[in-house]
Amino acid sequence: MSDLAKLPVTIVTGFLGAGKTTLISHLIRNAGGRRLAVIVNEFGTLGVDGDILKSCAIPDCPAENIVELANGCICCTVADDFIPTVESLLALEPRPDHILIETSGLALPKPLLKAFDWPAIRSRITVDGVIALADAEAVADGRFAPDLDALEAQRQADPGIDHETPLSEVFEDQLACADMVLLTKADLAGPEGVAAARAVIAAETPRPLPVIELVDGVIDPRVLLGLGAAAEDDLAARPSHHDGEEDHEHEDFDSIVLTLGEIADPADLTARIERLAREQQILRVKGYVAVAGKPMRLLVQAVGARVRHQYDRPWRSGEARATQLVVIAEQGRIDAVAIRAVLEG
Repeated sequence: MSDLAKLPVTIVTGFLGAGKTTLISHLIRNAGGRRLAVIVNEFGTLGVDGDILKSCAIPDCPAENIVELANGCICCTVADDFIPTVESLLALEPRPDHILIETSGLALPKPLLKAFDWPAIRSRITVDGVIALADAEAVADGRFAPDLDALEAQRQADPGIDHETPLSEVFEDQLACADMVLLTKADLAGPEGVAAARAVIAAETPRPLPVIELVDGVIDPRVLLGLGAAAEDDLAARPSHHDGEEDHEHEDFDSIVLTLGEIADPADLTARIERLAREQQILRVKGYVAVAGKPMRLLVQAVGARVRHQYDRPWRSGEARATQLVVIAEQGRIDAVAIRAVLEG
C-alpha cells in the first residue's frame, strides 16, 4: 500500500483545559463532507470529553465512530487498546476519511507517534499532523507550573538545581512534537497576553512553527487537516525530555473521581472549586453536576481557579441524578478527604 493510500490521522495534544474537545467538536460539525472518526483518551475513570463529543455526532461522524479510551495513557496501552481501536475504525463501512485523536492533557505525544510503527497498522495509517493547543492566558501567566515563585526561590537557594517541573516538561514535549500550535482563548488573554504567550512558545519550540490564534475552537478545518506531515517518519526532529527512556511513567500526576449529591447553587460550587485551586494546588476539575430543581445536567470544567459551567442536556429517564467530578493534581497533592470537605462544605 502506498503512502497516498494511508488513512490520515491528526493528533490533538495540549495542556489541561486548553480546548482540545472544543476544537474537535468544531471539526466534527464542520468536516466539509469528510467522514471522521475520533479516539478520545481521558486521564481518570470518568469519561467527560467522549460524552461531549458524542453529543456532537452527525451523519459524517456518527456516535459509533467516536471511541473513548479512559483510565490510562493511550501510548502505554498500545497493544491492548490503541491498535485494536484503530483496526476497528479501519474496518468501518464506510471507512473514515480521517481520524482525530484527542490525547489526555497529561500525555506525552512522542510515544504515541512511535506506536504508528507497529506492524499491524504502519502500512495503513499515517500521522497527517500533530496539533498542540496552548491556552494563551495560562501560558502568558506561566500557569503550566503550579507555583513559579516557589520554584524560583528553590532555584535561588540551590544553584545546583537545574530540573524542570513535571508540568513544564509535559508542556514543552507537546510543543516540541507539534507541526502547528493553536493559541486558544486569545480573547481572554488580550493582546498583551497573546504576545507574551507567543514569546514563551517561540522560546520553547526547537524549530519554527506556525502559531494561530483562535477563540472557541473555531478554525477552518482545511488549515489543520491535510498537512501531510508523516510525523511518524520524522521523530528525530521532535525532541523529548524522555528520549532514550525505554518506558515512561505517569506517576507525576494523580486523579480521583468524587460522587456527590445534588448541589443547590452553581455559583457556590464554583467558589469551592476556586478554593481547591488556591489551597490544594488542584490542576483540573471536570464532570457533571446535578443541580436541585433543575431538569438539565450541568457540565463543569475548571483549569486551576478558572471555572466554566453550562447546562448541556436534560437528565435522562432512569438516569441517577448525581454529581460526579474528576479531580487532577500533581502526585502527592490529592487528599480525597480534604477535597470532599471543601466541595461539600
